[in-house]
Amino acid sequence: MATIQLLQVKSLMPGLTVNDLKRSTRFYVDGLGFAMGEEYKEGDVVKGVMLQAGSASLGISQDDFAKGRDRVKGVGMRLYLETDQDITALANQAKAAGITLNDGPAPLPWGPMGFTVTDPDGFKLTIANPS
Repeated sequence: MATIQLLQVKSLMPGLTVNDLKRSTRFYVDGLGFAMGEEYKEGDVVKGVMLQAGSASLGISQDDFAKGRDRVKGVGMRLYLETDQDITALANQAKAAGITLNDGPAPLPWGPMGFTVTDPDGFKLTIANPS
């Protein structure tokens, strides 16, 4: 039997397809504090952006709706972001930007302080301190 080589990943960069790129960019940048990175264009039209948060990256791209405008997004997926920053201050920043918190900031069931939000397309995020 062959020995399986374990994958050694240096980073993980999720990419999300969104219904409204500008709205989602505002959610992540103005609400959660991500920094704008590279833009991906077709001609003069921005089709996607790379967002940065510390050493993490998140790509978001405009849905072309080839699979229909009713396509459900975000079901069964959650992004878990760990930070040493003040969770209450980050939650207040999100609320000040008009983001509704699903819960928190409060201790999560497994210990650390955190809060959860749902982005405009239904993708869930938990932002928490390390456990």
